[in-house]
Amino acid sequence: MQQFSILPKEIICSFWRNRDLIASLVKREVVGRYRGSFLGIAWSFLNPLLMLITYTFIFSIVFNARWGIDKEESRIDFAIILFVGLIVHGIFAECVNCAHGLILSNVNFVKKVIFPLEILPFVTFGSALFNTMISIVVLLLSQLIIKHQLPWTTVFFPFILLPLVFATLGFIWFIAALGVYIRDIGQITSILTTILLFTSAVFYPISALPQQYQVWLKLNPLAFIIGESRNSLIFNQLPDVKMWIVMLIAGVLIAWAGFAWFQKTRKGFADVL
Repeated sequence: MQQFSILPKEIICSFWRNRDLIASLVKREVVGRYRGSFLGIAWSFLNPLLMLITYTFIFSIVFNARWGIDKEESRIDFAIILFVGLIVHGIFAECVNCAHGLILSNVNFVKKVIFPLEILPFVTFGSALFNTMISIVVLLLSQLIIKHQLPWTTVFFPFILLPLVFATLGFIWFIAALGVYIRDIGQITSILTTILLFTSAVFYPISALPQQYQVWLKLNPLAFIIGESRNSLIFNQLPDVKMWIVMLIAGVLIAWAGFAWFQKTRKGFADVL
């Protein structure tokens, strides 16, 4: 029986060996998602904007919510701050929610012995990253139009996302493999990502909570990434380097654990499918 390496370096090696194939599959995924639709790829712009408008209306108009950054805070300020949280949570949720069917929807690849199944999470993440990049462009353009400038700390945003990138890949590998054996795992991930939406400081600042709850929320890694993303993209504040390093190490370990689980369990995929 073929043995699959679980060494951490195999993650990088597999990505580099198959980079052209990954790029091709990501392109096919992105194009295929909008093929046949009237507006086509324009939905990548419209989807986040429509969700932003909906959430902004509900929280800033219906509930009259404010972020509390200053007395001159407008609904547009609230919308931009909210948008960053939705973007960061969105990339994680999109990847995790479709991970359970990643192998099930690519049975033809499983039966091809030479196909590197371990690259499929890269394809899923690459597709989600495309949508995220469009949302970031919309966000930056909005800030330029409204405030006529961007914080210089925006350059740190890609680095801030690194822990989330590794952790998300780890979860995709783990859930994709688990989904082969437990078919209702998708229902669980959908519930968990919805819970995370409301417990990751997407709609409110952590400081708005009572002190006893702030401690627990700060243990949520996604809340940290969202907070640091806002500091970088909006508030012109430098990242918390020490905490970022801790999160990066945790993200790398999650990626390795998920990859190792995937490599260990993939031997049985063909038998189950």
